[in-house]
Amino acid sequence: MYNLKLRTFLLQLLLLLFISSTALAQGYQNRQWLKSGDTYVQAEQGQLVKHKLPDDATEIFLNKTALVPAGKTEPLKIRSFDMSADEQKVLLYTNTKKVWRYDTRGDYWVYDLQKKTLQQVGAGRPESSLMFAKFSLDGSKVAYVSEHNIYVDDLQSGDQKQLTKDGSRKLINGTFDWAYEEEFSARDGFRWSPDSKKIAYWQLDARQVKDYIMFDMLDGVYAKVIPVEYPVAGEAPSPYKIGVVGIDNAVTRWMEIPGDPKNTYLPRMEWASNANELIMQQLNRKQNESTLYLSNAENGKTKQIYTEKDKAWIDILPSWDGTYNYGGWDWLNGGKEFLWASEKDGWRHLYRVSRDGKKEHLITKGNYDVMEIAGIDEKGGYVYFLASPDNATQQYLYRTRLNGKGKAERLSPGSQPGTHNYSLSPNTKFAQHRFSNHYTKPVSEWVALPDHKAFGGESAVQKALASADKAANRVEFIKVKAADGVEMDAWMAKPANFDPKKKYPILFYVYSEPASQTVTDTYGAGMNFLYNGDMAEDGYIYVSVDNRGTPAPKGRDWRKSIYRKVGQLNISDQAAAARELLKLPYVDASRVAVWGWSGGGSATLNLMFQHPDIYKTGISVAAVANQLTYDNIYQERYMGLPQENREDFVKGSPITYAKNLEGNLLYIHGTGDDNVHYNNAEQLVNELIKYNKHFQFMPYPNRSHSISEGEGTSEHLSTLFTNYLKQFCPPGGR
Repeated sequence: MYNLKLRTFLLQLLLLLFISSTALAQGYQNRQWLKSGDTYVQAEQGQLVKHKLPDDATEIFLNKTALVPAGKTEPLKIRSFDMSADEQKVLLYTNTKKVWRYDTRGDYWVYDLQKKTLQQVGAGRPESSLMFAKFSLDGSKVAYVSEHNIYVDDLQSGDQKQLTKDGSRKLINGTFDWAYEEEFSARDGFRWSPDSKKIAYWQLDARQVKDYIMFDMLDGVYAKVIPVEYPVAGEAPSPYKIGVVGIDNAVTRWMEIPGDPKNTYLPRMEWASNANELIMQQLNRKQNESTLYLSNAENGKTKQIYTEKDKAWIDILPSWDGTYNYGGWDWLNGGKEFLWASEKDGWRHLYRVSRDGKKEHLITKGNYDVMEIAGIDEKGGYVYFLASPDNATQQYLYRTRLNGKGKAERLSPGSQPGTHNYSLSPNTKFAQHRFSNHYTKPVSEWVALPDHKAFGGESAVQKALASADKAANRVEFIKVKAADGVEMDAWMAKPANFDPKKKYPILFYVYSEPASQTVTDTYGAGMNFLYNGDMAEDGYIYVSVDNRGTPAPKGRDWRKSIYRKVGQLNISDQAAAARELLKLPYVDASRVAVWGWSGGGSATLNLMFQHPDIYKTGISVAAVANQLTYDNIYQERYMGLPQENREDFVKGSPITYAKNLEGNLLYIHGTGDDNVHYNNAEQLVNELIKYNKHFQFMPYPNRSHSISEGEGTSEHLSTLFTNYLKQFCPPGGR
């Protein structure tokens, strides 16, 4: 029986599919490495504790008793923290509030370790209104965004200065609009210069972007109107500017960036390894051409240094490596070169590119994808990265030389098959190693690199693997080959007390779009968090398949074959895989169900409507029913521009095929969904009514895309899901 704790854990796993960032809200970690390289500070039980490796000797770094503001009796609750470069001050983030996905608004306080004083940043500003506060490099000041403007506090004098004054909900300084935040993971929109004298920042002008109007029906007798700036596919993005503002004079110099800001994007910008220049990445509207620029911070003059094109689209670094969700640029050789990722040879590889862009050198070589940049040891001459050349459902740590010579060296032990993640120390000598596979619960340990020796001699991962009951796990990873020869990875969880002579119902879990891979060798594979009970004990076969277009490490062609075919190629692949699995003698073709959330909800609808001969029951949650309603950055990246190929958007939209519904459909949507808007539900329902198609519909009032808010929601959703599945796709072997 899956208890509530396990279902909650699996819910968190699924919600990661909807979140482009794996970092904490502010980009801070609750761990901060000290300059010594062998010591880190971590938030633990309301205070900061120092850990010295490899013995893990601990001592209190900042006691909670020091975090009680004047006039208060309780210490600040630490959400996350940062430290000044000289390690003498601590910036504490507390009293946080959500902005869409993450709690990126809150209050900030600075504790001075020498003076033993605690002072509030942004005193006088509205409560929980500060965003992305950070120290200047010299530690004398803290800058932050509040109500769409940028401020800076002088920590010595206590003076507060407003650096921008024109900010509003529609003219956004130092942070981003909804679409940039959701699709580029762009949230923190300003950067201190290395000399602590200037701040570079984004300004987005959303005044011409149409609002999607949401309604809060639960806040009193009259509905509360909630507008969200939201450019749908076919609508122009918010124009951007990059400004550099002086701390002393509060005067902004705007960078002279080529290209039409109404028809391009600028998702990345950093100081270019000095206090005089900025480096930035610009994408064209279709996101299939990337250009890098260097801008002079004093006069705004800008020059192009590097460009790249792709027939489909170009993924920016934060879209596949969450470490960069809050900025960062990897400079080498004293700022003369930088590290850059590209799929130009058919695989995602790392290159060294000269500062002027004229020279580049391939570092990682071979038929494999770099899945994440784990760390850089320039002194030792290595880059550490995650990859899985032989099994696209798994992930391992590798390193290779920064000069591109020699072969990549796998560091993750061969005796630990599964999915490995690492948080490396800045000097790459130590790493927190996290591991799981489908039969081993998540486990963590500290290891020394590059020999991957666990602290204390005994590996917690190896111990967990040895004690895991693999035989009791009902999940198996298989390959499904469709009639056209396409081979897809899948997992299958068979029923308890499986009898191959009986026929069992089968439930497919789908996502299928370019934003997420479902078939990974991690703990939770084969489990369904929405099911109230144990699917295996009840007698269901549970399956998930990764079709072409999912972001598996199988090369560029695999991932980008879905270009302009979302809702078509992924659906035909899923249906082809289902047809193959239905040939198994123990699968009951009369009891076939499918479910998914978000893009998986869209796939569920398309599978039900386009292949009613296969799928008899479907449960769709928070689906995009009409691709023309979804945001421009995501939908145009994978589908092109509606002005040029509108027919592809129509062919890929479930609403186009709603008239074909034959089976049993449960459709679920939150009315307060700011991501996949509730009008998708209304449009789909209207179309089904038009053709006299009967179905069950459950709107959750004011719930967001995760449908997680409100008392009793999770239990209600789980009960609804389970009862519907059991009613229309009865469990058990026959």
